Amino acid sequence: MADQSVLEPVPDTDGVVDLAALGDDFVRDPYPFYAALRRRGPVHRVRTPEGALAWLVVGHDVARAALNDERLSKSWANAGPDAGTLAIAPGTHMLTSDPPDHTRLRKLLAKEFTPRHVAALEPRIRELTGELLDAMLARPDGRADLVASLAFPLPIAVICELLGVPDLDRERFKEWSDHVLGAAPEEEKLASVQALGDYLSRLLERQRARPGNELLSTLIRTSDEDGDRLSTDELLGTAWLLLIAGYETTVGLIANGTLALLRHPDQLAALRADPALIPGAVEEMLRYDGPVEVSTYRFTLEPVEIGGTLIPGDGQLVLPVLADADRDPARFPDSDRFDIRREARGHLAFGHGIHFCLGAPLARLEARVAFEQLLERTARLELDAHPAALEWRKGTVLRGVTSLPVRFG
Repeated sequence: MADQSVLEPVPDTDGVVDLAALGDDFVRDPYPFYAALRRRGPVHRVRTPEGALAWLVVGHDVARAALNDERLSKSWANAGPDAGTLAIAPGTHMLTSDPPDHTRLRKLLAKEFTPRHVAALEPRIRELTGELLDAMLARPDGRADLVASLAFPLPIAVICELLGVPDLDRERFKEWSDHVLGAAPEEEKLASVQALGDYLSRLLERQRARPGNELLSTLIRTSDEDGDRLSTDELLGTAWLLLIAGYETTVGLIANGTLALLRHPDQLAALRADPALIPGAVEEMLRYDGPVEVSTYRFTLEPVEIGGTLIPGDGQLVLPVLADADRDPARFPDSDRFDIRREARGHLAFGHGIHFCLGAPLARLEARVAFEQLLERTARLELDAHPAALEWRKGTVLRGVTSLPVRFG
């Protein structure tokens, strides 16, 4: 853990805490900083690493309430000038919509993510996981990067197969996604949004012309009982959301979860001794060091009082901190301890309210299968680098190591 004194929040003369100024210590381990903020109060004015001015919300109960507050809009049409262009995406999708549009879009998509549909994917996920581990474990030196070998290729393969995205385009998707969701310069971010939008538009046109069984083809054809269909703009936005959200968070879940196990050998040994603990361990991984540090963006529609602070109603950016909510000792006693037997239900790693992650069951399934096979097929698994040497993603929303060197046997 980083030295808490280094991360004490120091606002500038305008009362704004510059998150980027906290440096690598904050990127590597933001939890002491958030805890220091929480001790001062639940709401704080900050400048994000991307340069936007925002109101940061810490603590479990306050963040949970903010996630479900109808006075906070998800639509960028309601964003004020301080929000910048942080996460503008091609097309229209659920994550940037409010009711009734959000309700309609989620209804059309939800039928493809029922428990029955997700469960049917398990055999293929097991097959893909086995193939990836075959390649990793065949390395003669007994060393690998777990992100490159498993945490990235598994979820990207699953979502690309679902959508019908050609194999050769996956590395380009990773680069675009890293720019869109990371702390890349604004010109790179916008260029990647444009490139990704152009690619998805061409993909949709191909699937219109030659429909198949892929999810995008299904979404092109799908309608509800009233005959409602996704428009071209909505198809484009939904494809973007499924592709980016469909793998980015699972990469972080598998990588961060593995790192937590490697840094807590007693917990790793307990999981090896009793694989039935894996589903609960996945929930603890999500709580302890989940892949989404700060929620996606919300904008005030009217003046909103949160935790005793009145936030103006002119499209102010509000950011509930999921990472701190799940380390709040008022909700999770001894919250900085990683415990795979903990009752972790109630964590906010997948959000809360109407925007709760639709793909949560798929992410849980992929993580469960990945850890089952990884532990079954490795008698030894160790970190092959000092924890302080690991590089973490930069940016407001996503949290995860960019690589995870491991030794295995």
